[in-house]
Amino acid sequence: MADNIARVFADAIATDPTRPLLTWYDDASGDRTELSGATLANWVAKTANLLVDEVGLAPGTPAGVLLPPHWQAAAVLLGCWSAKLNVVDTPGAVDVLFAAVDQFDEAQSWAADERYALGLAPLAAPLRQVPPGFADYVVEVRRHGDHFTPQPGPGPADARLLTRAEARADELGILPGARVLIDAAGHPDPVDWLLAPLTRAATVVLCANQDPARLADRLITERVTHSLR
Repeated sequence: MADNIARVFADAIATDPTRPLLTWYDDASGDRTELSGATLANWVAKTANLLVDEVGLAPGTPAGVLLPPHWQAAAVLLGCWSAKLNVVDTPGAVDVLFAAVDQFDEAQSWAADERYALGLAPLAAPLRQVPPGFADYVVEVRRHGDHFTPQPGPGPADARLLTRAEARADELGILPGARVLIDAAGHPDPVDWLLAPLTRAATVVLCANQDPARLADRLITERVTHSLR
């Protein structure tokens, strides 16, 4: 097992970067977004380049992430971990903060030098109105390169997170190479919906506001082998 999250992610997509790695559904909005390993890797690299080249953050720098389970949250988290930042989710002083638009009230309790807002809209559409003090993540990140080379070795919390992820993969019954459907409401912790599957090189169908009437067909069309609800 690799000792850092960036390597676990790279290993998970190495065999076939073109296969769907993360498929996102929001049954309330009707949004479906499918990302291959290569496409998600591009978003991760852009995020890491934003953090390192534009914001100028060094390994170990604290980064706040106030995001629900979502494919853009995966890009932000993996980008932060690729840059070896220390991702935190409790209010405090951080160098950079990523916040979903419906969590701006909570974001006010954070002290952050740089703030990025995420609308989490279908097709990664930009925000119609960017809140004061924030930059629009999807606008800013697109300006950066598609490749990023992480520094060697683990980030500050990689060992702890990967140990938890390995244990959760066992507890949740995620087998190597599985196609896992995950109810976002039931598994909001990124250790469950992101890292545990990656430790098994599994692919994910991540569902928000899941409509029970659509579940049976989705299990078939997405070729799901394991379901977490």
